[in-house]
Amino acid sequence: MTNKVSANNSSDLKSEKDYAKYFETTYQPPSLRDARRRGKEEVNVHYDFEIPEDVKNIGADRKYLIRTYGCQMNEHDTEVMAGILENLGYEATTVDEEADVILLNTCAIRENAENKVFGEIGHLKALKREKPELILGVCGCMSQEESVVNRILQKHPQVDLIFGTHNIHRLPTLLKEALFSKEMVVEVWSKEGDIIENLPRVRKGNISGWVNIMYGCDKFCTYCIVPYTRGKERSRLPEDIIEEVRQLARHGYQEVTLLGQNVNAYGKDFDFEYGLGHLMDEIRKIGIPRIRFTTSHPRDFDDHLIEVLAKGGNLVEHIHLPVQHGNSDILKLMGRAYTREQYLELVRKIKAAIPNVVLTTDIIVGFPNETEEQFEETLSLYREVGYDSAYTFIYSPREGTPAARMKDDVPMSVKKERLQRLNAVVNETALEKNRNYVGEVVEVLVQGESKKNKDVLTGYTRGNKVVHFQGPKSLIGQLVNVRITTAKTWTLDGELEEMYEVKSS
Repeated sequence: MTNKVSANNSSDLKSEKDYAKYFETTYQPPSLRDARRRGKEEVNVHYDFEIPEDVKNIGADRKYLIRTYGCQMNEHDTEVMAGILENLGYEATTVDEEADVILLNTCAIRENAENKVFGEIGHLKALKREKPELILGVCGCMSQEESVVNRILQKHPQVDLIFGTHNIHRLPTLLKEALFSKEMVVEVWSKEGDIIENLPRVRKGNISGWVNIMYGCDKFCTYCIVPYTRGKERSRLPEDIIEEVRQLARHGYQEVTLLGQNVNAYGKDFDFEYGLGHLMDEIRKIGIPRIRFTTSHPRDFDDHLIEVLAKGGNLVEHIHLPVQHGNSDILKLMGRAYTREQYLELVRKIKAAIPNVVLTTDIIVGFPNETEEQFEETLSLYREVGYDSAYTFIYSPREGTPAARMKDDVPMSVKKERLQRLNAVVNETALEKNRNYVGEVVEVLVQGESKKNKDVLTGYTRGNKVVHFQGPKSLIGQLVNVRITTAKTWTLDGELEEMYEVKSS
């Protein structure tokens, strides 16, 4: 199924398909059932975002705070919301008591993230009581879950505003409603909206920048809530992405990361042949030293993309390639649409084309029905691939997903024990990999001072390895050569170098 993406200059950013009715009297909670539907509706691209006249300067002499949970996509959404708020006249603050607007940009992918958000909502109740004019809002992926919205409606009246991932561009109007309404303002669209270009954003620093290239995910892994909260896959037009990257280059950015929930499915919804490989091939010609992308799905990692990445240059050698499990039967239960053997064949292709590739991954332990033997296959796959690092998680059911209906038959004590054993392998392998860098000179993009020691600078390599070294603060934002002297499990220590050949990783 393909969906045509077309440009539209209409000022009407809402459509009947978007469930864009305001919910003062017709509110209905977001529907996971509706969110699962993938229609053939045309996705329109709008270039005419602007702040409505009746809310311009509504934030004058006021401050905002956005607390962000979750992935890079949430961080990117926060940049957009910050841009909108500052266009309304608000000023950023990091102090709760100073804020006139506090937005919690939430993550729904794991239960722990959800618990943190509800804990924060409870914590802010006292501040709301002391400062009743404060606007407290909940947005992001959690707000797309009907159970979450209903829980807030029933138990957390201190929340003034709830909005979803598909209607961030509506923030000026929603904020006005929250300021002047006596009722909680809720606007969450179950179906994804169109693509809104030209949204303002406030980026963190001017060294590394995120560029969203697509929205949504159509994979429907059985444990994952993301396809429901982020909607169907919609790709931005290549020319819009390329122009944004060029702007970052003009502003001196040293690195750009292309973002997508399933980034290498980019272009599959176009009615012309153009994928991530084509996009990367064009972007690599732009004068930015480093280009990354995340997150990949192995099923969509095609030969053309590998061929383009093998050209190197500013295309870094780091590839995050989530496997999730090492057993084919569990992968089938997860809905991952590949086997252990197919994954290992993809890794073989990548390593053949990019010999110095740095591979990282995501792994879940304790999925329903996982046996000891199946878990051992995860350990053996980890060793066989030779990852540099991994994000590891204990499975927890997410309401509304198919896996939540499976019997969660692996005891928590077994899950924790398996996670410990997996992490032992992850740590051992990471240290072994890092020891290979001792004595080598690597290129480091300097990010700033170390959090633990202001006399030490910190940055990371093309392979995404954190490096600490001493040097002048003037190096922040620059690419420098560092000779590695000490290898630790998760970081490298080194000394500033100038005259040696750089090992790219």
